[in-house]
Amino acid sequence: MSAPGVLSFTQQGWEQVLTKVKRAVVYLDSACAESLHWGCGSTRLLEAVGGPEFHLREFESDAVGGGVKQPKAVFVLSCLLKGRTVETIRDIICRSHFQYCVVVTAVSHAVHLTANHVPAAAAAELEGQHPVFEQLEEKLCEWMGNMNYTAEVLHVPLLLAPAAPYLALTPAFASLFPLLPQDVHLLNSARPDKRRLGSLGEVDASTLTPKLLLQIRCLVSGLSSLCEHLGVREECFAVGSLSRIIAADLANYAPAKNRRKNATSRASVIFVDRTLDLTGAVGHHGDNLVEKIISVLPQLPGHTNDVMVNMVELTALQQEEENQNVVAPGCLAQSHDTAAKALWEALLNTKHKEAVMEVRRHLVEAASRENLPIKMSMGRVSPGQLTSYIQLFKNNLKALRNHCGLLQLGLATVQTLKHPQTAKWDNFLAFERLLLQSIGESSMSIVLSQLLPMIKPSTQRTNDDYNLEELLILLIYIYSVTGEFVVDKDLGDTEEKVKKALAQAFCEESELSPLLQKITGCDSSINLTSHKSKIAVDELFSTLRDIAGARSPMKQFKSVCVPGNHSHQAIYKPLLKQVVEEIFNPEKPDPVDIEHMSSGLTDLLKTGFSMFMKVSRPHPSDHPLLILFVVGGITVSEAKMVKDLVASLKPGAQVILLSTRLLKPLNIPELLFATDRLHPDLGF
Repeated sequence: MSAPGVLSFTQQGWEQVLTKVKRAVVYLDSACAESLHWGCGSTRLLEAVGGPEFHLREFESDAVGGGVKQPKAVFVLSCLLKGRTVETIRDIICRSHFQYCVVVTAVSHAVHLTANHVPAAAAAELEGQHPVFEQLEEKLCEWMGNMNYTAEVLHVPLLLAPAAPYLALTPAFASLFPLLPQDVHLLNSARPDKRRLGSLGEVDASTLTPKLLLQIRCLVSGLSSLCEHLGVREECFAVGSLSRIIAADLANYAPAKNRRKNATSRASVIFVDRTLDLTGAVGHHGDNLVEKIISVLPQLPGHTNDVMVNMVELTALQQEEENQNVVAPGCLAQSHDTAAKALWEALLNTKHKEAVMEVRRHLVEAASRENLPIKMSMGRVSPGQLTSYIQLFKNNLKALRNHCGLLQLGLATVQTLKHPQTAKWDNFLAFERLLLQSIGESSMSIVLSQLLPMIKPSTQRTNDDYNLEELLILLIYIYSVTGEFVVDKDLGDTEEKVKKALAQAFCEESELSPLLQKITGCDSSINLTSHKSKIAVDELFSTLRDIAGARSPMKQFKSVCVPGNHSHQAIYKPLLKQVVEEIFNPEKPDPVDIEHMSSGLTDLLKTGFSMFMKVSRPHPSDHPLLILFVVGGITVSEAKMVKDLVASLKPGAQVILLSTRLLKPLNIPELLFATDRLHPDLGF
C-alpha cells in the first residue's frame, strides 16, 4: 500500500460515506460534490447507492424530497449543522417519506461546540461525547414523524479535492482570502469600544469577525484530521497576517493534543498569504497547458476547480450553440479512469508543447488498441490533427466507453488551442515582460502611462484590444510586482489620467459583467452614473495601493522582481520560490519572515531559553514532510515549480501542496472585490 497522502485521506473519508448510502437518496452540497468529483468520482457513489429509484441530488432549499419508495436519505455536507443548513434539512425531510436519515458533516463536533458558544473548558470535559449531534438526531426523528425511526449524525473530514498526488484544494474554503489594509478600517468600525488597530500586523484571532474566525476554525479542524491521517505531529509556520492567525489556531487546536502525542512522524506546515504575491496569480508566465485550459474554458457549474468540455463533437448533433446544453459536458477530473488520470498528471507536470504532444501520443495509442484506422503524422501538433484522431472514436460505442476520460482531455486541449483567448495569452506575456523591463528602468508613472492608450470604451475595442477586466488584471500585475513605491507628483497625475479613462470606459460599457457589477455596485450599465463610476475607480485604486504595500512588513521577501542590467532582462521571482529556497537554505539561518507558531508552554519556554542558551528553534526544514498551504489560491505552474524546486533542493523530501482553489487570472479581481471576505457565508 502506498504511503498516506491527500488522495488516500479523501478516499478513506468517502469510503465511510459509501457504507451509509445503499438504497438512499443522497443530497450533496457543492463543496462535497467537488471533493467526490476529484477523489473517487460520482460513479463510485452511484454504484454504492444502487437501484434506479435512488438518486443524487443537490442540497438546496427547494430540492425534491423522497417518495414513498425512497425511505432512506443521506445528507453529505461541508458546513456546520446550524441555522439555514438545518432548516433546509428539515424542509426536505418534512416533504418526504423518510424513515432513516444519515447526516454527514465535514466539520468536527469540537467546532460545533465552538459555534454554539460552549467555553473551551466545558468542551474539553465533553471529549468523546457528541451532544450537538445527538440533539440533531432527535430532531431528525421528530421531523420524520416517528421517534422510533433511525437517525444518525456523524463527522467525516471531507476537506480536500485532490487534483494530483502532491496537490489538493479545499472547495469549501474557495472564498477564503487574505485581508488587505482596507479591511482593518472595517474591523475597527465593527469594534468601536475596543482599541483601534493600526495595521494588518496588529490583527489577531481576537480582532476578527466571529464568522471569519469560525471559518478558520472549520479549516483547522479539517487540516488536523489530515495530519492525523498522515500520522504526523505538525510544526506550524506562517508568512503573512491571515496565515499567522490560521497557523496559530492549528498549533493550539485543543482536540489535536492527544493525536500529536501518538504521532509517529513530524511535518512542517507553512501557510502563505496569496496577497503577498499576486503577480504569479494574474501573470501569464506559466508555460502550462492546464493553466490555459482552466483560464479559457467555462467553469463547470457548482465547481471552483474544473471546467466544462463541449462533447458535441463526439455526437451526431450539429456544432450549434443551442446543442451544447443537450449533451452533458466533459471535465478535467478523471478520478475513476486510470489512463486518463495518468495523462492528466502528465499535463500538470509538463510544458505546453510537450503536453500537447503527450495528448497526441495517448490518442494514437488508444486508437491503435481499438484497431481504429489512424493515419500517423509527425511534426507540429495542430488542433485539426487532434480533432481527426478524436473523431475516429465517434461511431464506435465500445471505443468511446473505453476511452471516455482521455477523449474529454483531448477535446479540452483542442478547444483551448482554438480559443481566441489563447492567442491573447502570448500578448499578455509580451506586455508583462515589457512592464517588468520598464519597472527596473523607469518610474512608476511611466510604467502606468503605458496602459493609457489601451483603455478604450466597448464601442472602440476590437477583439485584439484588452477589455476592462483584462485591464484590471494588468493593473494588479503592475502594482503587485512593483511593490512599495513613493507617490510623487508625476505618479499622482498619471494615476488620475488612468482613473479618468477607466471611469469613462466603465460608463460607456454596453453591458456590465458580474465582476464590473461588483466593483461599481450597479447591476446594469443604465444605472451607472459618472459619479458612481468615479467612486468605484477611486476605491479600485485604493485596493491597488494596498496590493503594492502588501510586502512592506516583510524584511526578506520585500521584492518579487529581480531588476535587469545591460546583460540580463528583469525577471519575476515568485514569492513561493523565495520561501522554498529559504526553507532549504543549506546554511539553515533562522528564518526572518517565516514565523514559527508556538503550540503551548513548552514551545514558548524553548523560544525563551534560545535567547540565553544554545537551544535550536524549530526550523521548517527539520522534518521529512513539508505541507505548504497557500491561502487564497495557487496556479498549476506554481504547484509544479514548488514540487520541482523541493526535489532539487532536498532530494527525498516529501512535499504536499494545499490551497483554497486553483487560480486563473480573472479569479484574483473577483476575490479582491468580494464583499463577504470578513463575513463569509457559513450556511447559517
